[in-house]
Amino acid sequence: MTQGNKETMEPIYTDKAPAPIGPYSQGIRAGQTIYTSMQIPLDPNNQDAPIGTITEQTQQTLENIVNIITSAGGAKADIVKTTLYLTDMQDWAAINETYAAFMEGHEPARSIVPVTQLPLGYGIACDAIAVVRN
Repeated sequence: MTQGNKETMEPIYTDKAPAPIGPYSQGIRAGQTIYTSMQIPLDPNNQDAPIGTITEQTQQTLENIVNIITSAGGAKADIVKTTLYLTDMQDWAAINETYAAFMEGHEPARSIVPVTQLPLGYGIACDAIAVVRN
């Protein structure tokens, strides 16, 4: 991971998360730290953008985040920070319940950012930072 004292950055790409649609990677691993790009609830096996309920959207978004992290050698338990982007704060209770169940007792730091719009009309997006502890 390092060359002399210079840390390298490695782009992350996996077919278990939606492919980037622009000039960016799904994430970057820099040393033991993994940074994901913002993920929307697009199913990587079917990128036709079915909307679904906010609960389904939250579940898929978090699965995309964890799939990127695991493909770079991390795990869900390595997530230290998430940022959730929500278009409707009225969805907060359903999102929070789904998030808590998905995280299975793991409680990374978290920020919530209300936004007016997300790609493809989705109600949630997320990015994350993980620190691999092995």
